[in-house]
Formats: sequence, C-alpha cells, structure tokens
Amino acid sequence: MVAQGTKEFYVERDVLDEPCLDTRARKRTHSNKPPLRQRLKDSMRCSVPRLKRTVLGCIPVLSWLPQYRFRENIMGDIVAGISVGIMHMPQGMAYALLASVPPVFGLYTSFYPVLVYFFFGTSRHISIGTFAVISVMVGSVTERMAPDSNFMNYNGTNGTAVLDTAMQDAYKVQVASSLSLLVGIFQILLGLVRFGFLATYLSEPLVRGYTTAAAIQVVLSQLKFIFGVETIKFNGPLSQIYTLVNICSLLPKTNIGTLVISLLVLPILIVVKELNSCYRKKLPMPIPIELMMVIVATIISYYTKLKEQYHISVVGEIPSGMNAPVVPDLSLFPDLIGDALAIAVVGYAIVISLGKTFGLKHGYKVDSNQELVALGVSNSVGGFFQCYAVTSSMSRSMVQESTGGKTQMASVFSSVLILVIILKVGSLFEELPKAVLTVILFVNLKGMFMQFRDIPVLWKQNKVDLMVWVVTLVCTILLNLGLGLIASIIFALLTVIFRSQLPRYSVLGHVPGTELYLDMDTYEETKKIAGITIFQSSTALYYANEEFYKTALEEKSGIDVKEMLTMKRQQEAVMEREKKNEEKKFSGKDQPDNMQTDQGNGIPLSIIGVPTNGHFNWAFRRDSIISETGTTVDMNQTIIPAVERDGEDWRRLDTHTIILDFSTSSFADTVTVKTLKNLIRDFGELGVDMNIAGCQVCVVEQLETAGLFSESIPKSLLFPTIHDAVLHSLRLRGGTALYNYENHEYPPDMFNGTKM
Repeated sequence: MVAQGTKEFYVERDVLDEPCLDTRARKRTHSNKPPLRQRLKDSMRCSVPRLKRTVLGCIPVLSWLPQYRFRENIMGDIVAGISVGIMHMPQGMAYALLASVPPVFGLYTSFYPVLVYFFFGTSRHISIGTFAVISVMVGSVTERMAPDSNFMNYNGTNGTAVLDTAMQDAYKVQVASSLSLLVGIFQILLGLVRFGFLATYLSEPLVRGYTTAAAIQVVLSQLKFIFGVETIKFNGPLSQIYTLVNICSLLPKTNIGTLVISLLVLPILIVVKELNSCYRKKLPMPIPIELMMVIVATIISYYTKLKEQYHISVVGEIPSGMNAPVVPDLSLFPDLIGDALAIAVVGYAIVISLGKTFGLKHGYKVDSNQELVALGVSNSVGGFFQCYAVTSSMSRSMVQESTGGKTQMASVFSSVLILVIILKVGSLFEELPKAVLTVILFVNLKGMFMQFRDIPVLWKQNKVDLMVWVVTLVCTILLNLGLGLIASIIFALLTVIFRSQLPRYSVLGHVPGTELYLDMDTYEETKKIAGITIFQSSTALYYANEEFYKTALEEKSGIDVKEMLTMKRQQEAVMEREKKNEEKKFSGKDQPDNMQTDQGNGIPLSIIGVPTNGHFNWAFRRDSIISETGTTVDMNQTIIPAVERDGEDWRRLDTHTIILDFSTSSFADTVTVKTLKNLIRDFGELGVDMNIAGCQVCVVEQLETAGLFSESIPKSLLFPTIHDAVLHSLRLRGGTALYNYENHEYPPDMFNGTKM
C-alpha cells in the first residue's frame, strides 16, 4: 500500500519462499511457445505476406528506395557521392599497394562491391570499399602465396635471374580474388545462420589495438616506397622486425628524388586535411587535396621524366575499360581458409561497429545479420571481377555523412564517378609516383595512430582492457595478422575466464530502515545481523570457480568446515567411549542425572553447541573441546578469531544461518548443483542452516532439472529476496523482528557484537 500525502512507499506481505512465490504469482506449468513440431510446420508454411517480408529483408533496397524522398535527399546524396568518389580513386590505388596487386585493381574494388552493397546493406552512411587493415591482411596472403622465388626466369646467356613481375602480379590478383570469394562465402554462411553476434567477441579494446598494430604494419611495409629502396620480403612471425632491420640497412641506398617527393607532399596533405577537419561545417565539401596532389604529381612526373632521369618508381600501366568476370581459382581455397575466416570476422567487426554508430546517431536500425550477408555478397561478387576483400572506411564514411549524405544513393553516385575514371581517366595516372600514394596512405592512418591515446585513458578506467589492448598490439606486430588476431582473441577470453574465476566475494549487511543488503566493506552504515552470514559472489558459481567459492565462503563466514567436522567427530567418538565406560561402570545401577565425566583425566564432557530443531549447532555458541593433542581448544578463539579492520577490532558473530545471494548468477551447471549439495550437507551437519536467495527463474529451473531438490533439500530453501530469507531465518531461530518501523529503531541486542 502507498501512504497518502507522502513520498514513502510501504509494502506489507508475508515472507515468501520459492514454492510460495510460485503459488502467489501462479507460475505457469507449461511453456507459452507452441510445440517444436508446430513451430517447424509454421516455419515451412509460405504465404504472400511472409514471402514479401522475406524478400524485403534479404534485399533492403526494395523497402527504402520506393519511399526515397527525392527533393529532400538527392542534393545531399550527390554531393556526398562525388566527395566519397574523389576519395575512392587515390585511396583505392594506394591500398592496392598494400594488397600487393596493381593499382587498377584497387579501382575495381572501389566500384563493384560498393554497387552490390547498395542493394543489400542496411546502413545509410557507411562507405564500403578498400581499407588499410583489410588490404594489409590481403597483402600478407598474396606475398606468402606468390614469393619472388617462384617467378624467377634464368637467362641462359649470362646466368642471371630476372623476376617476371607480370606473371607474379597476375598470380597475386588470382590469389586475392579467390580470397575475396572465400571471405564472402564465410560471411554469407555466418549471416544465414544468424551469427551476427560473432563480432561481439571482438571487444573495442581488441579491435582498436588490432587496427593500431595493422597501421604500424602498413607503415613498415610501405617505407620502401618513401625511400625508394628494394627490400627483402619476409613472412611469418617477426617478419615486421626483419623488415624494419632490412630497411635500416638499406638507408644508405635511399633514392633522393623519391624522398624529396615524399617530404614535399606530406606537409601539404597534413595541413589541408587539418583545415578540412577544422572547417568541415563551413565547407560545402572537403577540399579534394588527395586528388589534387595525384593530378599535380602525375603532371610533374610526366613532363620531367622522373622515372627515366631519377629512377623513381611509378604506378605503371593502368588499362582502360572493364574486365570480363572470371571464376576465381577454387583450388586455392584449402590454403586460404584460415586467412579468409580472419578477414571475414575483422571486416565484419569494422562494418557493424561503424554502422551501429551512425545508426544510433541518426535514429535508424542496422540489422547485424543482414550486414554480414550484404558484406559477404559484396565480397563474393567482387571476387568474380578480380577485386580483393572490402570493408567500410571510417574516413570515407565520415565524409559521406558530413557532406550531407542521407542514404546509400550516395554510393551509387560515387560508383558512377569511379566507373568514369576506370573507363576513361585511369590511364592518365600511369606516371604517378608510388611515393605519393604511400604518403596519402600514411596521412589517412592518422586516426589509427591517434588510438595510442587509449593507453592513458584505459590505465585510469580499466587495466584489464588496457592489457587486452597492449597484448593485441604486441601479438599482432610480432606475429602475422592472422596469428595475432587468434592470440588476441584467446587472451581476451582468458581475461573473462580469470575474472569469473576470481570474482569479488562479499559479506552483506542490512541497511537500517530498508530491505537492502550491501557489502559491509564498502558501506559503513550496514549492520551484520546476529547469527546470519549473507554471502555474495560477483559472478556465477560454476565449474571453474567452485573451489574459490567454497574457500571464500569459509573465510567470510569464519567456519572452517573441515576442521569443525573433524572436531565434531572426535567429540562424538569421545562421547561414545565415555558412554560405553559409564554403561560398564554403572551396569545394573541407575544412571545419574548429572553430566558424566571422563574418569581418565577428570575433564568434563561438554556437548558442543546448543540444540536447535533436534540437532546441535556446531558453529553457534561453541564451547571448548579436547583436540587430538590432548589440549583444551577454545572454539570461539580458534575458529572465529578477531579481525583487525581500519584500526578497529571487529568480531565475527556466531553463525546459525548462511544465506547465499545468487542474484548475480545467470546459469547453473552440474558442478553448481554438486557444490550446493555438499555445502548444504556439510554445514547442515554442523547445525548451520543454508538458504539461497535471489535466483533468477532460469537458474531455478536449471537447479530443479539437475536434481538439486529432494526430501533432504526442499525447494523451500530458495527465497526470492535476501530479505525474505533473513526474516524466515529470524522467525525459525526465534529471533526478534528485524526492524521496528513504527519507532524506527532496532532492538538493542539485534546487532550484538558487530562493532566494538
């Protein structure tokens, strides 16, 4: 009931255990779900509305394109599409270098997958296409599968070896397209079986540490174009270390012309990009500095003959026109499975994180499973057109949003621009120095390198996440990208396991005037109820932490179960021997009413504990007994010692009831049931009652299914709240009321011995 005219809320009800709660709340005896047979039958049934929903779900463009608001959105989408298309051209060519394929294939990758995503994607703002992390992952595969040693032609005249770069590039393109198809197949299959949650295992610290490490690998792999040197190609673990050492050894052979171009282009790009960032709200569209630098550098290179006079490496032949679709080499699949799965997961993680970010910002839903399918179809189709694997780009997505893009129509306009470049303009950039593309690449990695700022932030917020970030970075740099990802995921999962194995264990105390129970170490005003220990774990009790749980329970309750049971059995053995001796001594005589003594040493035989409900409580009001060594042992001093806390002496209360707070548990396995049975049995043998409070419905059902409850362990040991369990225990043990709400005071002896 609610008190009128006040803000106080009063509830009057009986103490409820689990069976009473089931009766009061009328727990259902059967599931609301239809039988499995009926559900299968319904899933197989086809109707026009269901078919329509399925088609619209698989091809989202059919649902939003007919409702496209032409007047409101078209100009924003055109400007955004052109802006993103201008970025696609230099980035596609630059990232193709990372994938170790000719630059024109970066343009193909910026066209076909983008167009496919328009039909199947659910995000309105992300820009699909080439991306540094995925490109370098693809490049590690193509370099491994197509080493220089496999494409050396030996000149019979002078015995020299010449690298057949044309054949090598063709094979690399074949590997990249096969990899793209396999990545797409994995993503489609995972999407169809609704494995969109898979990316949730890649935590944000892991993804940011991984992308930072990938950015470092990008820099190391492209430094050769900055200095104009030919490096040895390394693969496998520690390859980045070997690459760095090799580059340092080749610095005396630096091509001065290439280095000068890099040093001239770098500051210009940085300054203009910072201006774009500072004035992005005032500029109708970002200054296309990347495209401008590509055009200027190409013109200068063409008219000054940089390649011939200064031996500067240039892009080379860029064929005009589109290639016919080609079926990728399926025989390469067995060698690409591991890499394809890693690329599929990382690519999807980047897409869904960006997609959900923009979805939350603009108020629309991004379907995680459909995004997985859309990305898979984009990669699969791209594989037939000699594209390599794609994902979303943060820089292009930010430009698409900031320049007024409203829908994926922007991707259509960017694709049209890329198509024009491929058909007519691409061949004009054959004299473009590769150093310019490398500098463009480096400048676009700024956002990834800014992620080093995560280190001081995580140090303050969560050191476990910081460990995940650092370990991911180190593993990815020292190992290759695939092994680094696997090692990082394993480490991240281990941190979860360790945290569940080593949770925080607490003793809860009552907050005066409320039905709340909080950690006594954290809250000063909490009161420990005499005779009752309320024990809480911050995570579920299961097979990995059951030993820690039992140990912590004994420490927090002050009851050493093993020692107590040993002493109890010793006392029972002594009592049994004395009983037999007394029977022999007084055979034929009346038994005396007074307590018997041990005639051997004259020590009185005290019954340990006080009788409760027909049995003795060996943990409550213990007296002295005789240990194995023959000395008198004071149980109150040895089992329940004084504890020093913050300069004050706290004394644990004698315990007659232990309440286990299971409100933090989300599941119960067979080890949970076995552990609970053992605890209830052992503490029960000592005369200590054990109750369980706060179980979720699913946990109760799992405990019941696993056979926890029996005649000796009734279901009435379960209570919906800690307060119910406390009140039940006080009534059962003859305790006073917990709190006098009329006088707002506790009984004077309620918390006897809590704080001295």
